[in-house]
Amino acid sequence: MATNDDWLARTVEATLEPELPICDPHHHLWDFRPDGVAPRYLLDELLEDLASGHNIVSTVFIECGTMFRAGGPDELRPIGETEFATGIAAMSESGQYGPTRIAAGIVGTAWLELGDAVAGVLDRQIAAAGGRFRGIRQGAAWHQSPDVPNHRTEPAADMYLDAGFREGFRHLAPRGLSFEGWCYHPQIPALADLARAFPDTTIILDHFGGPLGVGPFAGRQDDVFAQWRRSIRALAECPNVFAKLGGIAMVVNGFGWDELQSPPSSEVLMERTRRYYEHTIEIFGVERCMFESNFPVEKVSCSYNVLWNSFKRLTANYSAAERALLFHDTATRVYRLDPAAD
Repeated sequence: MATNDDWLARTVEATLEPELPICDPHHHLWDFRPDGVAPRYLLDELLEDLASGHNIVSTVFIECGTMFRAGGPDELRPIGETEFATGIAAMSESGQYGPTRIAAGIVGTAWLELGDAVAGVLDRQIAAAGGRFRGIRQGAAWHQSPDVPNHRTEPAADMYLDAGFREGFRHLAPRGLSFEGWCYHPQIPALADLARAFPDTTIILDHFGGPLGVGPFAGRQDDVFAQWRRSIRALAECPNVFAKLGGIAMVVNGFGWDELQSPPSSEVLMERTRRYYEHTIEIFGVERCMFESNFPVEKVSCSYNVLWNSFKRLTANYSAAERALLFHDTATRVYRLDPAAD
């Protein structure tokens, strides 16, 4: 049960356009996270959010370091997370939990710095997912300031540029696997270098590349946006890179939503973050962009219903074809979620 439900209930909205089909290409599932706003976020908790009114037809599970195997070789322990997500997906496909295809695609993790030795791990990940395995995320979010939290795996500062990491990375494309780029905005140039070095590997940028608003970046939103804007343009020039639109309601982004007496409305949420969305859509194009929830992480700032309402407000003047791509079609194409495709 989320620890901030009473606070979230202070801002309640009617669901906008409840019939619009949505693929949520980025959510997590976990248990035993006592320090977060959602210590437990399993099928029941996700279904509660999905029932808020939006037409979520499918989802993609993204790794979050959960349910790793307790024993065995370290490099194989992350397969436990894939097995866990596959079990949730199988439950969903029974139809007994509603029409949404939950975890229709699964993105796991592997330690790519293993180099060529990671190939066997990738094969076992694919085998564990029952046809649902779509890619790897290995967090690179890092900053030298002690006031900026690094990714839970404490990655190397230059992970994307590391020769061993790239040796492992080259095994993704031959297996049809994509890579999720989760970094902070000063690291976007390194991700662009990686994308140029591996033009045949699909890379999905998570959370706008993590524009920071804490530590040395606190109170410098315009400066951060200007730096981000310069970096993101070079990344968009790589045709193998796609962008997820969302994931900037986290504490690390510095908007301070969690400190308000009541959560922001969808209109306020949209207006404060609009420039990141509009610039990314402008330079990537709707055919390379997809909205994401990043739940339950974003629950620290807003409800699932309010978040998707904000996306709908943002695109109110877009064409039906553009909205179909942003809310559903780009995600299902990139993650190959059409049942006929498999």
